[in-house]
Amino acid sequence: MADSVRPVPEGYHTATPYLICSGGAEAIDFYKRAFGAVELMRMPMPNGRLGHAELKIGDSVIMLADENPESGIRSPEHYGGTPVSVLLYVESVDAVFEQAVSCGAKAVRAPQDMFYGDRTSSLIDPFGHSWYIHTHVKDVSSEAMKKCRARCQRTVDQSHRV
Repeated sequence: MADSVRPVPEGYHTATPYLICSGGAEAIDFYKRAFGAVELMRMPMPNGRLGHAELKIGDSVIMLADENPESGIRSPEHYGGTPVSVLLYVESVDAVFEQAVSCGAKAVRAPQDMFYGDRTSSLIDPFGHSWYIHTHVKDVSSEAMKKCRARCQRTVDQSHRV
């Protein structure tokens, strides 16, 4: 029987974001409203904190839990931000960006077309997590990207400013 167990469970990918939040239950509600997440499971702890939860956004599972300072598990707020971002591909970057902002996310960069073929935006959710929201709008070859890279670098640099 052990031979039939898959090393990556069905429905999961080899890399799965695990977000630590201050206010996990509220984060679940935000992700449902902002990104259309579907709650797969929720495991509250006896102390009232969220021990573990799983959401599905599109075809990907995102895990999350409340911070647990006693175990050294902290949310981005504890550190004053996060160096890690989650990239979310969606049907309409403009609609999802506007929805997330209307639900309380902080806009970092409004949607815009980029030289590599994606329409992109970025935001910070109310729990301190950074999200890149993308829609792939054009297939661009590696050769075309190399030619454009030097010419487009100024535009990319300017687009990352708040």
